[in-house]
Amino acid sequence: MDNYLDLLKLFLPDILVEHFDLTQSKQEGETLHLYFDEQNKPPIEYTSKILVSKGFHDEITVQDFPLRGKRVFLHIKRRRWTDKQTNDIVQRDWTLVAKGSRMTEEFADFLKEISRF
Repeated sequence: MDNYLDLLKLFLPDILVEHFDLTQSKQEGETLHLYFDEQNKPPIEYTSKILVSKGFHDEITVQDFPLRGKRVFLHIKRRRWTDKQTNDIVQRDWTLVAKGSRMTEEFADFLKEISRF
């Protein structure tokens, strides 16, 4: 296991570290911006389907707990896939992920809310 992933799990929800890639970080004065893209791993419930990644939903920004006196903003892009047979759009059902995860209740509620868009 990568040491930096273990370190990130101390500061960020496990689910964010496990399902998203940190693509960029920027510090602007007393503010830290962390950018995450959902990994191109289709949801488990669709393993029998042929899915093609079709990019991302619009980025959302969430303010997280401060780190070392700096305000922290998480910029998150959730991935979407297209089922090749039906042309349906597929995205991860965060309510299913939340049941078996060790994420905080607040983060699970947040992911449920953004899944409605």
